[in-house]
Order: sequence, then C-alpha cells, then structure tokens
Amino acid sequence: MSNQANARPFVIPQFTPKDYGSFFLAGALCCTISHGGMTPIDVVKTRIQIDPRYKPLGFVSGTRYLIANEGPSALLTGFGPTAVGYLAQGGAKFAGYEYWKKSFVTIAGDQETAVKYRTAIYLGAASVAEFFADILLTPLEATRIRLVSERGYATGLVSGFTRLASEGGVSQMYAGFLPILCKQIPYAIGQFTVNEFCHELAFRNMSEETKKSMSDVSKFGLSLGSGIIAGFAAAILSHPADTLLSQINKGHGPTGSMIYRLTALAKEAGVKGLFAGLGPRMIMTAGLVSSQFLMYDGIKHALGAPPAVEIHKE
Repeated sequence: MSNQANARPFVIPQFTPKDYGSFFLAGALCCTISHGGMTPIDVVKTRIQIDPRYKPLGFVSGTRYLIANEGPSALLTGFGPTAVGYLAQGGAKFAGYEYWKKSFVTIAGDQETAVKYRTAIYLGAASVAEFFADILLTPLEATRIRLVSERGYATGLVSGFTRLASEGGVSQMYAGFLPILCKQIPYAIGQFTVNEFCHELAFRNMSEETKKSMSDVSKFGLSLGSGIIAGFAAAILSHPADTLLSQINKGHGPTGSMIYRLTALAKEAGVKGLFAGLGPRMIMTAGLVSSQFLMYDGIKHALGAPPAVEIHKE
C-alpha cells in the first residue's frame, strides 16, 4: 500500500476570530511585559554597541558607568516605545505564528507530510508572522534607539516619536526596516523553531503514561528550559543585525542604499564588533523568550483559548 494511502488525515482545529483575538492579546501582553521589564539591560546593551565610551566595558561595569554619569533613571530610557512597540509586535507575531503554522499544516494535507516538513513549517510560519509584525514595530524601535543613544533627544515616547516623524518623515522612521527584518526574522526562527524541537526532544524520550501524568512543576520546568535554550539561539542568530540596526538608527554609516550601508557598517565592525554586547543580550533574550512562552501559555489558558497545532515527530 502506498504512503499516501497510509497517511493519516489531520484533525486541524478551526480557530475562530475570538481564538485569534485571544492569541493576539496573550502575545501582546507577554511581549510588552517581558520587553518592558528588560529595558535596563537593553539600555546598557545598546550603549555598548554604539557608544565608544562603553565599548571596552562589560555589562556590570557598563551599568555602573551609566548610573554614575546619568543617574539610575537612565536605565529606564526608552521604556515607553519599548512597551508600546512590543505590545503591537508581540500580538501580531504570536497570533501570526498560530495562523501561518495552521495554514501550512493545512496545505500539507496529512499528518505524515506535515511531520516530515515540520522544520519548513516552523521556519515559514515564524518568518511570515515576523515580517508583518515588524511593520508595526519598526517606527517605535527607531524611536527607542534614538532615546537611548542620544541623551536629551526627547522626554518620552510621544515627543520622541513626533520629533522623529517631523524631522525624518516615513523614510527615516522605516530606515531600519530591512535591518530589523534581518534581526527579527532570525530571532523569531530561533525562538519558535528551537522551542518546538526542545519540546519534541523531551516528549520523544517520555512514555505516553509519563506525558499524561506530568505535574505542573514538570511542565513549568520543560517550558522554562526550552525557552532558555530558544532564547540563546535567538540571540546568537540575530545579534549581528541587532548591532547594525543600532548603528543605522543613530545615523552611522555612509549614504546610499540600505544594503550598501549595511555592508559597509558590517565590514567596518568586523566579526568582533558585530557580536559586541552579545553576553548581556544572551542573558536578556533567554529571560525574554522563556518568560514570554510561560506567560503566553498561562494567558491563553486563562482566556480559554485552544491549544496550538502540534506536529512533533513521535
């Protein structure tokens, strides 16, 4: 009998608009809470990337230097655009991943095919969802970087966003769109794909009885561990573009097309420069990703949203 005849049809949940609303709200809340809470780490990381005075400093010494020179309040610079930007981006990313994953599984047509091509499904769903989410994020991320990198640029989100819009217009607000895609798409791939495979690896080494009898503490530990590993992967994959994004938004680099500017800045920075600040960012991203998945699952459950489509290999 052929493989096609043996293929088991998928029972794919039919998510309703209310379900997608729950996915969006859960993603929005988990991302804005986690990114907002990580603002002090992000401020120090950005300074190390773009301020020559911070280049030789590590995370702890950089934090001390910042507080000594600008006061403790400087650690919360850019909190407004961070919270609002990731509210929009997080909702679109998580709801989008659920939507595109389900869509690609539907295209696969049966369980055997979906499981066989699950890596492509994870990669495709994460990439497409992130692309649309970044349309919402880019102007607010540009505002945040200006606030963090240029002391006195503006007093907060509204004044910073207004100044950037009036001085640079749409072209300046979206100047970082290409590099932000180069940063966020690898980030999303690391976040979702590695998390999926960590869960798959763990479940593959469990009996059905163990899976069904997992305690809440065990489930929490699995989600936390998977999220931390996924966070490390997301940080490493996206860090060179994150460094270039900070440079672009501060106005560094030659004039010309975005690809030319990115290439020139990359050559100037070198491998060591592109990975400047990676240590603090790995810590930050591990915390971000793991906390996001834990909060996302918890909020989804509280809202009564259905579970995601699973295509793990048994």
